Amino acid sequence: QVQLVESGGGLVQAGGSLRLSCAASGRTFSSHGMGWFRQAPGREREFVAAITHGGITYYADSVKGRFTISRDNAKNTVYLQMSSLKPEDTAVYYCAQHRDRGVNGYSQNAYDVWGQGTQVTVSS
Repeated sequence: QVQLVESGGGLVQAGGSLRLSCAASGRTFSSHGMGWFRQAPGREREFVAAITHGGITYYADSVKGRFTISRDNAKNTVYLQMSSLKPEDTAVYYCAQHRDRGVNGYSQNAYDVWGQGTQVTVSS
């Protein structure tokens, strides 16, 4: 059974930093792209960042230059380093595993395994 478990969320002041982690199990991690999405209250879930199986990265314009996605295939883990956080970054953050290698992994429909989500709250 494929499983994703996120950790690292919490409460932080504006301008601060957090690092989210997502540990994967159940299928060959290194063969799949990985992504991070978020959902704020009253809003639809949106793309944040993605990384292909080979390490090519993609970012939403709203987080470009502030967030960094990375992966450690030896640990079956993907990370989201978030810096210069803003109140509008407040959301539940979800980790997801791509059906394939993750090229142009912006679409939620391309991901077939999702984590339970972790809350990130940025206070002003």
